[in-house]
Amino acid sequence: LKAPTQAEPAAAALAAVAAAGGYSHVVCASTSWAKGVLPRAAALAGVQPVTDVLRFEDDGESFVRPIYAGNALETVRYKASGDGGPAEGAPRYVSVRTTAFEPVSADGGAAAVDDVVAPAELDAVAAEELSSFVSAEVSESERPELGAAPIVVSGGRGLKNGDNFKLMEDLADALGGGAIGASRAAVDAGFCANDMQVGQTGKVVAPDLYVAVGISGAIQHVAGMKDSKVIVAINKDEDAPIFSVADYGLKADLFEAVPELIAKVKAARA
Repeated sequence: LKAPTQAEPAAAALAAVAAAGGYSHVVCASTSWAKGVLPRAAALAGVQPVTDVLRFEDDGESFVRPIYAGNALETVRYKASGDGGPAEGAPRYVSVRTTAFEPVSADGGAAAVDDVVAPAELDAVAAEELSSFVSAEVSESERPELGAAPIVVSGGRGLKNGDNFKLMEDLADALGGGAIGASRAAVDAGFCANDMQVGQTGKVVAPDLYVAVGISGAIQHVAGMKDSKVIVAINKDEDAPIFSVADYGLKADLFEAVPELIAKVKAARA
C-alpha cells in the first residue's frame, strides 16, 4: 500500500489483511497519507488508533505521545479485551513520529517481508469505490526533503514577501545545502507553498541544525521543530518566544544579519 492509492480502499485492505494475518500491531509513520488511512482502518477493525507515538513501552501495550502541541506527554495504554479494549487477537493500530527515533541502517535486520493474498471481501469494496485516482502533480526540487534534511532554514512573516525567501535559499546553500521551511504565518500570507510549512499543522522536523529567520515562535510552530539538535533564531524582537527554545539567538534586522551571515559562512567554508 502506498500513495496515490485512495484512502478508503487502502484502509479496507489494511484492516482485512491485518485481521486475516493475525498480526499484533499495525505501525506506520505519521505522514499525511497515513493520517488518512490508519484511522479508517482502525475504525473498520473496531480499534482506537494511537497516533504520533514518541516511545514504546516494554510491553507493547503502552505508548508515549505528545499532547497540547507538544507541551506535555501522555502515556496511553490499550485496555484488556474484557475491559472495553480491543477484541481478543485484534491488532493495535499505531502511527509513529519518525523524528523521535534514531535512524537505523537499511542493511541487515532479521525481519521477513511477506507477500499476502488480498481477502475476497476486498472485491466488494473495490466494486463500491466512489472515487478513483486521476493524477498527481508533484513539485520537484534539488533540495533535500524537508522532513529528512540535516539542515533546515525556515522563514517567517518577518520576510515581508515571497521574493525575500531567496535569502533563505542563499543561506541554506551557504550552509552546505539544506531544505527550506516556513512558518504558518508565511504560508497563510502566500509567501510560499503549503508543503514548506513546519509546525503542528505542517511537517515535524528534527534536523541537526534548524535556523529560524523572522519567525516569532508561536507554539504551533515550535511543536514542529523543538526536537532539532541545534536551533538558531534571528529576530529583531528580543521578546519573541522563539528565543526561549533557541540554542543561539541573534536580535537583529534579518535583512542586515542574514546577508552578513551568508558572507561569513562562505568565508569560513572556503
